[in-house]
Amino acid sequence: MRPLKKDITTGELLARLFKATHLKDVLENEDIPQPPSFHEHLRQLCRSRGEIAEHVIKRAGIDRTYGHQLFSGRRKPSRDKVIQLAFGFGLDVEETQQLLKVAQQTPLYPKIKRDAAVIYCLARNMEITEAQNVLVDFNLPVLGVEAGRIRHDR
Repeated sequence: MRPLKKDITTGELLARLFKATHLKDVLENEDIPQPPSFHEHLRQLCRSRGEIAEHVIKRAGIDRTYGHQLFSGRRKPSRDKVIQLAFGFGLDVEETQQLLKVAQQTPLYPKIKRDAAVIYCLARNMEITEAQNVLVDFNLPVLGVEAGRIRHDR
């Protein structure tokens, strides 16, 4: 029987990768957990938050059919769709960064004006329509929606 291995830290794994002569030595000798797929992560978020996918999709401002394809794993989301889902779930900035990571998308970067605006909106727990209007106000591309569909009646 193989002895149980303790969880390896990211730093320890990185050090072993740098020292290894062969990648096989590291990958075969370490239990590197595989993160859940994006759609599994969405379902876990729904369960942990007592949410229904339909409600998250609607609050995210995503087309219903497309949203259900994301939740079922039939579609891979763009970065914008992931951010929209973060608004639909009401995630904070850290949780949004994690969602982007699970979706294998680049994290929000505050030195990019549009990302800075999105971070600002997430930190203030804005709804997607409010965030879209902030982007429009600063002449920045809206999240996954044609600019003509954003309300300007404020």
